Amino acid sequence: MNPTTIQAVAAALFALALIHTFSTKFFEHLAHTRPAHAGVWHLLAEVEIVFGVWAMLFMAVMGVLEGFSNAMAYLDGRNFTEPLFVFAIMVVAASKPVLQVSSAAVQGLVRVIPLPKPLAFFFTVLGIVPAAMTLAALLMKDTIFAKASRRLQYAAIGALFVNVSIGGTLTNFAAPPVLMVAAKWNLDIVWMLTHVGWKAAIAVFINAGVLTFLFAKELNAMGHSAKSPYTGVPAWSVWLHLAFIVAIVVFSHHPAAFIAIFLLFMGVATAYPAYQERLILREGLLVAFFLGGLVVLGGMQQWWLQPALLSMDATTVYFGATALTAITDNAALTYLASLVEGLTPEFKYAVLTGAVTGGGLTIIANAPNPAGASILKGTFHEGAISPLSLFLGALPPTLVAIVCFRLFPF
Repeated sequence: MNPTTIQAVAAALFALALIHTFSTKFFEHLAHTRPAHAGVWHLLAEVEIVFGVWAMLFMAVMGVLEGFSNAMAYLDGRNFTEPLFVFAIMVVAASKPVLQVSSAAVQGLVRVIPLPKPLAFFFTVLGIVPAAMTLAALLMKDTIFAKASRRLQYAAIGALFVNVSIGGTLTNFAAPPVLMVAAKWNLDIVWMLTHVGWKAAIAVFINAGVLTFLFAKELNAMGHSAKSPYTGVPAWSVWLHLAFIVAIVVFSHHPAAFIAIFLLFMGVATAYPAYQERLILREGLLVAFFLGGLVVLGGMQQWWLQPALLSMDATTVYFGATALTAITDNAALTYLASLVEGLTPEFKYAVLTGAVTGGGLTIIANAPNPAGASILKGTFHEGAISPLSLFLGALPPTLVAIVCFRLFPF
């Protein structure tokens, strides 16, 4: 590997961004212990700004080293569809009409699951709702995380992140790492369900069930209210908002189309404020800024990531992808793999499943993780999520995913 100067600079800044990501808990502590400069420390503690800030620094350095026109050409050549899509779907999915129907569906399942209601609620949200990170995080924020012990908080967020990552493999459009390769590798919904999805479903239910059993006493003590906090939205508004979500997903590869749909959603939300609560625009923009920065910096990491992947066989690449995902976005890994011709079906399966397996180990490992973190972090000590505690909380459900993906044959 012989990187160019700008590639070496990008790798160094990428490493510094990673260090910054894992240091946000420290900066949040400084904000509380050194109030004279609390604003600066709070800013540095915002994990969502990390990659965006370092990416802006990289673009400035690139402009000096290679000229402004080359820097702009590189920036214009990046694909920001994923950050834009996550922003749009995150805001719409967290609107009151969608939360109302989601909460009602969860309560319906809670009533029929033969468990005490607090346990049934926790199992349902952790085991079924993780098709959507935003919904799961919002439903558990005040009911679970705000009341939970530190141990339960990190066990729950770790399992949530892992379940969202692997749960996205039930279809060929729900998870960013799958979206990146679905067209190139001809992965339709039938292939995903028969080769990957059913194994992921087993792991998701095991993770949710084990955690429910281990923390049954604490969960029961929290109690459960059958009354939804989201009410008062008429049926036509609910159906309209669900249609917005479907349309955004259908046009997920076409930013001009789904952004137009999102802007129409904003118009409807503004026209009927009585049927809305505060839209999470700030949180969504921060997450998009984070992912955009990852796209800019990540685009310069191909020189070492691709050779690292190609030096492995199918078994090794699975565990390599799992490990690499913890320090880079899993969609970037599958995208790089899609650039390589002549890969065997076993190798493709290993890259894809390895990428989603490691998607819960860190905040940066999977695109929806920053969205969940931005919603839940206020319930954690000093308003920050410890990277080490998150890793330890996500490790057991990650091991469950490894067993399911590797035990059952391709």
